[in-house]
Amino acid sequence: MSSPHSFLDISVVYLKGIGQSRAEALQTELAIFTYKDMLTHYPFRYVDKTQFQTVREVTEESVYYQLRGQIIDIQFVGEKRTKRLTAKFKDASGIIELVWFQGAKWMAEKLKSNTEYIIYGKPTSFMGRFNMPHPDIEVVTPGLLASQSSFQSVYNSTEKLKYKNLDSEGIRKTLRALVSQLTEQNIPETLTQTIIDDFKLISKPDAYRQVHFPDSKLLLDKARYRLKFEELFFVQLKLLRSNHLRHSESVGFVFNKVGDIFNDFYTKYLPFQLTGAQKRVVKEIRVDMGSGKQMSRLVQGDVGSGKTLVALLCMLLACDNGFQSCLMAPTEILAKQHYETISNLVEPLGLKVTLLTGSTKTKARRELHSELESGEINILIGTHALIEDVVIFKNLGLVVIDEQHRFGVEQRAKMHKKNTQPPHILIMTATPIPRTLAMTLYGDLDTSVIDELPPGRKPITTMHFMESQRLRLIGFMKSEIALGRQIYMVYPLIQESEKMDFQNLQAGYDALLNDFPQPQYQISIVHGKLTSRQKEFEMQRFIKNETQIMVATTVIEVGVNIPNASVMIIESAERFGLSQLHQLRGRVGRGAEKSYCILMTSYKLGADSKLRMETMVRTNDGFEISEVDLKLRGPGDLDGTQQSGVLDLKIADLAQDGQILQLARSAAQAILNEDPVLQSPENQLLFNHLQNQHHSRHYWSKIG
Repeated sequence: MSSPHSFLDISVVYLKGIGQSRAEALQTELAIFTYKDMLTHYPFRYVDKTQFQTVREVTEESVYYQLRGQIIDIQFVGEKRTKRLTAKFKDASGIIELVWFQGAKWMAEKLKSNTEYIIYGKPTSFMGRFNMPHPDIEVVTPGLLASQSSFQSVYNSTEKLKYKNLDSEGIRKTLRALVSQLTEQNIPETLTQTIIDDFKLISKPDAYRQVHFPDSKLLLDKARYRLKFEELFFVQLKLLRSNHLRHSESVGFVFNKVGDIFNDFYTKYLPFQLTGAQKRVVKEIRVDMGSGKQMSRLVQGDVGSGKTLVALLCMLLACDNGFQSCLMAPTEILAKQHYETISNLVEPLGLKVTLLTGSTKTKARRELHSELESGEINILIGTHALIEDVVIFKNLGLVVIDEQHRFGVEQRAKMHKKNTQPPHILIMTATPIPRTLAMTLYGDLDTSVIDELPPGRKPITTMHFMESQRLRLIGFMKSEIALGRQIYMVYPLIQESEKMDFQNLQAGYDALLNDFPQPQYQISIVHGKLTSRQKEFEMQRFIKNETQIMVATTVIEVGVNIPNASVMIIESAERFGLSQLHQLRGRVGRGAEKSYCILMTSYKLGADSKLRMETMVRTNDGFEISEVDLKLRGPGDLDGTQQSGVLDLKIADLAQDGQILQLARSAAQAILNEDPVLQSPENQLLFNHLQNQHHSRHYWSKIG
């Protein structure tokens, strides 16, 4: 085989026992195409197969049980659409029902009465009785228990794969055949000997062997450490190298002048004194934009921390140096809000600020395009309409992207091409990002954090109410309205149950009409079934204080700034993620008055939901909340990160492996400090591996 990677590139069709049909199923169900894909389909759990529990020991706790006994009764239950297979499983202590909702026919052919089995699964309680849905099941054969390893790997599978005998046990058998072929020759080393020695890593073939078929807990831990370290090391090496190359090679427009526009605004028209954090971030950006290198900087700051003002100061610097700026926002509502805020602030300076969205009329567009190309427009604010080819700037020097995770990679890439050389890029996010996630998602960006709120901002009081406290809530709402305040009432809108959600919102709105009768009270309602014009009409009524309550879906999560709104009520709060709850809470507390966030939930809350409510009540710190969110949901579920393509980690877990990530990053940084382009003979191995990695990943700063 010609290349050192050719063994890993062999199609799974050639694996013992696979063949064409199973190979196609592995490809479509689990994206397993090659030997390497198979080896990196890591176990998600390990079971001590020498330990058994009894049926009598089963409790409601969400844990897995391994039982040994006989199946004494097998039957189909229910009609055609709800047909399921049930089997009674008996040991010396009692009986538990096993249930299969899918693959029932195939399972029925496989099961035999009065045969001894080992079953493994997570019991659930239904109508006061326990059952075990879709357990792993294995016939007890002579010598089976004697041959069991203490740690047996358990693999993710699907119903289609199980039908082809590729359940967890089938995948394990396939991997045993593959692992037996591994040698030092066909699994080439990807890390240098120095790294292996410094971090006491086992060899790569041994890591693969032990992660799938561990001989002991110690060797399993060593295998997982080796594979996690390597995975995180190459993510960091690529990100840090990209950052280094940008700093050393990319040419940027030089903004070295702090002129009349910036100084006039700063001394005469600044709406309030900058916080220390805002001053620090502006200074970091000024250094970037005056360096002659293209800036790519991420500014993180909680809702209300003053990111927009920082962005505006940077746009004024661009104006002083003869350049245009643009600000791209993810929604029309947010773009309009930015436009109104910025145009009001810079009006005394005589700058031309213009808005471009999907709603901009054809005649106004033509005029805008002409003024933009001639340089009459200093600052353009808009939605993704800014990336259209017909939008041509005279001299674009700075692009500000707000809530950038809401834009696709290709959309952001187009902004790079709006000048002869890429403009400076300033990315703003109000979604606090945990440190480990930031190192992985934004590791090639320079990062600034605005970690102070402007003076006068009072912390928001958060309370958790159950449904029985609804009357108390209504009384509280009336007392706030009597003080002249306004109230948001937000309902979930989850795609899978959109119809039910809409009914809940409508029912909530109808109930409010009884508690808050017209004409004494006025209520706005905003949801996805309204047209843009209807939404805008309802929003404007609330903005003008013509309505006291706004009933809405999460359409108001981003971009509504109404200082008079002092109460945020979140209905069915248990159905929201922590990040979303925190974003919604940030819609209030924008004025001088005391503000409140009330989380309404049902009585029945799972452990995760309870932790989310407790966290929200305990702290307003977005970064602390983001750390809890990461532990609860994992990085792939955090807002916007799935589509980034960076987080396709196979074995490392950013919620658990922060220490390994830090070591891997330090190791990568130390290598690049000595050899930035990886040209030394020893580092050639690392360079080659980077080149051979799939280039399907996109990193945020590259936006193109």
